[in-house]
Amino acid sequence: MNTEKPAVVLLSGGLDSATVLAIALEQGFRPVTLSFRYGQRHSAEIAVAARIAKTYGIARHVVADIDLRAFGGSALTADIDVPKHRSDAEIGDGIPITYVPARNTVFLSFALALAETTQAYDVFIGVNALDYSGYPDCRPAYVKAFENVMNLATRAGVEGTNPFTLHTPLIDMSKADIVKRGTALGVNYADTLSCYDPTPDGLHCGSCDACHLRQKGFREAGIPDPTNYADE
Repeated sequence: MNTEKPAVVLLSGGLDSATVLAIALEQGFRPVTLSFRYGQRHSAEIAVAARIAKTYGIARHVVADIDLRAFGGSALTADIDVPKHRSDAEIGDGIPITYVPARNTVFLSFALALAETTQAYDVFIGVNALDYSGYPDCRPAYVKAFENVMNLATRAGVEGTNPFTLHTPLIDMSKADIVKRGTALGVNYADTLSCYDPTPDGLHCGSCDACHLRQKGFREAGIPDPTNYADE
């Protein structure tokens, strides 16, 4: 008899989400992984997420289609240049143009629907409040608020005996701490993709905010960075 608890893990194919998946498995959950084809400027991360799910033996990997390009407003979903070569101070100042309006709220709503239909009361997402590039939907206050919504807005939350829990195991960790944690769990970061603007053949650009934070994480963790960067 399988005693593992079901869970939904949002899996983008990036460093953070791959680490979260490894943590969920370590904690004894049986994840369904969820990725999104949301009109982002590159689709390479979809294939990367699928490979990661396969590597971990995930029985069900769901890819949901949403067209956030219909709204635009972000360098990831509109014809707006991705910022490059920014310093730590610049990255930490304000909300960048790579913020996709309400993206985590949209993603978590889909994750909640999937959780309810699979009788999974645990949802995992790799948001981070330290190296988070200024996104408002990565803050602890937002996480707490959405967890309340999970239990208020669903039949399972109202009638069920188990409350929904929104797990954010990386919320208080630096990128270096995340790299150390994932490395200890055996995550192969060479198979992840964090870049906002990868090359056509899937290499990290090496100069966007996501690449900058990724490089900084490995450097401060004292762990060799296995990533292939186009600008090297």
